[in-house]
Amino acid sequence: MRFDLVTIFPEFFAGPLEHGIVRRAREAGIVDIHVQDLRAFTKDRHKTVDDRPFGGGEGMVLKPEPLFEAVESLLSHGVGDASRPGAADPKTAIVLTSAAGKLFKQETARRYAQLERIIFLCGRYEGVDERVAEHLATEEISIGDFVLSGGELAAALIVDAVTRLLPGALGNEASSQNESFAENASSESNSLPTGAQHSLASARDKAAPLQGPPSSQSASTSQVLLDFPHYTRPADFRGWKVPEILIGGNHAEVAKWRQAAAMEKTRRNRPDLDLP
Repeated sequence: MRFDLVTIFPEFFAGPLEHGIVRRAREAGIVDIHVQDLRAFTKDRHKTVDDRPFGGGEGMVLKPEPLFEAVESLLSHGVGDASRPGAADPKTAIVLTSAAGKLFKQETARRYAQLERIIFLCGRYEGVDERVAEHLATEEISIGDFVLSGGELAAALIVDAVTRLLPGALGNEASSQNESFAENASSESNSLPTGAQHSLASARDKAAPLQGPPSSQSASTSQVLLDFPHYTRPADFRGWKVPEILIGGNHAEVAKWRQAAAMEKTRRNRPDLDLP
């Protein structure tokens, strides 16, 4: 299996991937791991990868252009645009690590272990332009109900969890069948056994984000929500446009849109939060 890690801090992975089972799997040729510097796909002399969010707000947002170009370079083909979206390869996952993503579980690790390739998009700053989540990533994944400074650590955790499930990685294949969250060998179902909701220091077995923006909280209902979608320049990227309301300058309407968008994304990615 091949792992590609797209990051603005390539040196981060010098340590986590050079020890234990992952190191042995690399040496044995079971996994092939490549780290890609996102700044190599910028066009300006400052190698800018982020910009201010449309609609205002704190922090900076990772731009869509370098992420799209990085993935296209790794895949050796384009991924399309609004008029002609590209077809996804069923044996390749493009994973955006995000606080607003779906929960990573052992079941997810087992599904990933059946693939040939995983490309990780490691976010930083306030978040990643939502067009990356909608039109580039095949999955938006979170590892727990907490916020990290970036997605690199989360990506490294997933690499480890998937690698140890690959044939030959552990030496003794029975090792992964007799441990926490192991799938019942007699079950034909794809669902996990009761209680197998894998979470790293999670408040509710929900593996928040691999790295990504923090969750938001509704002032009116006191419900915990995933963060609302973020967008930055350009306003029109390959035909995928930023929602007009974020450009209009009406802060009250922007606030209403963000609240509704956070609710919608929470229902889609985290139905376990039991929103009305």
